[in-house]
Amino acid sequence: MTVQTPTPIPLSDRLPEQVSFDRHELGKILNLYGKMVAMGEWRDYGIAALRDVAVFAVFKRTAENPLYRIEKRPKLRAKQGIYAVVGMDGQILRRGHDLEQVLRVLERKLIRPVGD
Repeated sequence: MTVQTPTPIPLSDRLPEQVSFDRHELGKILNLYGKMVAMGEWRDYGIAALRDVAVFAVFKRTAENPLYRIEKRPKLRAKQGIYAVVGMDGQILRRGHDLEQVLRVLERKLIRPVGD
């Protein structure tokens, strides 16, 4: 009887961990979401945790495409920034390293002109 040592699985074959929002990030996003729901701007959301990106998508109506996607891409940490807000048409509205700064592009909708 011969004994063989187990062959280790190469690191490159392992699936990367999925990317997700942590508690603090999700708290900031849900705070903004709550304000927008109270204003009647947003009605629904969806969250996806994938290999390369975590996405928080906001909807005006459930059956539509998302109005905005808030994305977290750790691979871009050293480049443009880990967070991005993407519009319905796929245009990046804001990208950066600080989630609060990136979300400000959406908070501008909270400020409405006061009519006479």
